[in-house]
Amino acid sequence: MSGYLNIPEGWERLRSSGPGRFVTSEVVRRPDGSEVRWHSRAHRKRQPIEVTASGARERVWWRPHKRSWWMGVLFAVGSTCFLVAALAAQWASTPREGIGVTFFIGSIFFTSAAYLQYSEAVNVERALEPGAGRGRWKPASWEPRRIDWVASAVQLAGTLFFNISTFAAMKHGFTTHQTNARVWGPDALGSICFLIASELAYAEVCHRWVCFRNRTLSWWIVALNMSGSIAFGIAAVASLVEPSTGLPLSARISNGGTALGGLCFLIGALALIPEAASEETPAGA
Repeated sequence: MSGYLNIPEGWERLRSSGPGRFVTSEVVRRPDGSEVRWHSRAHRKRQPIEVTASGARERVWWRPHKRSWWMGVLFAVGSTCFLVAALAAQWASTPREGIGVTFFIGSIFFTSAAYLQYSEAVNVERALEPGAGRGRWKPASWEPRRIDWVASAVQLAGTLFFNISTFAAMKHGFTTHQTNARVWGPDALGSICFLIASELAYAEVCHRWVCFRNRTLSWWIVALNMSGSIAFGIAAVASLVEPSTGLPLSARISNGGTALGGLCFLIGALALIPEAASEETPAGA
């Protein structure tokens, strides 16, 4: 099996590995006999810090000309909206319109960031050397054999479900059945998508379905996102409205799970920025 990596003429592909049918790591041999190990996430996320002619280096936390920087910022803003809105809902004695609006705004930021992440997977370089395999920008593609493409596509779908659920939640006058169908249903589907996408991203870093590489920044990012997705899933279950009472199973658990998930996503989003600011070259990966 082999991934999407195109190796130069004269190079040899030695080994490929990854979870299930997906390829997340390859070892290739140069014509001089030396070996290079390639990892899909490191290859996709590489954004070397640039040095100007005067010798000044880019600042890690301020690189608005990079897609990866915007991805981290947009995910962070969306996570903050969910965190703040969930905390406000936890202590609000009555529903407040501002809380619903904040959730909806956060979902829009999530979708914007998720599309950038999907675009990153679609337009990833196919060659080892930077700039050697970059073609014309594409808005979308169909590559179900790539774990990063599947993960980003599923997460993007999840954010769209959250757009639907948070928009519907701003409206009033629903019956219990309508609330479960229009608000809880899309919310539950979005949470499932986030869980699937988080596990795929986790497996990409691990090169198998489960691992504990707690010394790498990438591992912490995907582990935090997995934790956040689990918290969102618990919150979704707890928010199901009981027909007999017209109330959610547990508003406190729902709000608490959403707040915890938002916090995990926020930390993970902020960590995306230094992860992308690596100075490693692809040949040294």
